[in-house]
Amino acid sequence: MRMHNPPHPGEVIRELCLAPLGLSVTKAAEGLGVTRKTLSSLLNGRSGISPEMAIRLSKSFGGSPESWLSQQMIYDLWETEHRVGEINVTVFNAV
Repeated sequence: MRMHNPPHPGEVIRELCLAPLGLSVTKAAEGLGVTRKTLSSLLNGRSGISPEMAIRLSKSFGGSPESWLSQQMIYDLWETEHRVGEINVTVFNAV
C-alpha cells in the first residue's frame, strides 16, 4: 500500500536524526563529510538522497542505504504520480 503524501526524506532527516541529537546543519554536514550547502539543499527538499548520500546517512545515523534510497523513491514516485496527466507516451502493443 502506497503512503499518502509521504514526507521528503530531508524532513525525516531533520526531525528524526538532527533534532533529537541537537545537531546543527553545519555540524551534521561536517559529520557526514558534505558541505553545509549540500545538506541544507537535502533538508529543504531541493535535492534528493543519492546512493552516496544514502551510504553516508547509513554510516552516520543507522538504517540501511536501501532504506534511505527507498524513502527517496517513494517520495519521488508520489510526486510524479500527481502529474501523470502531463506524461505523454505512445502505447506499443505486441502484434
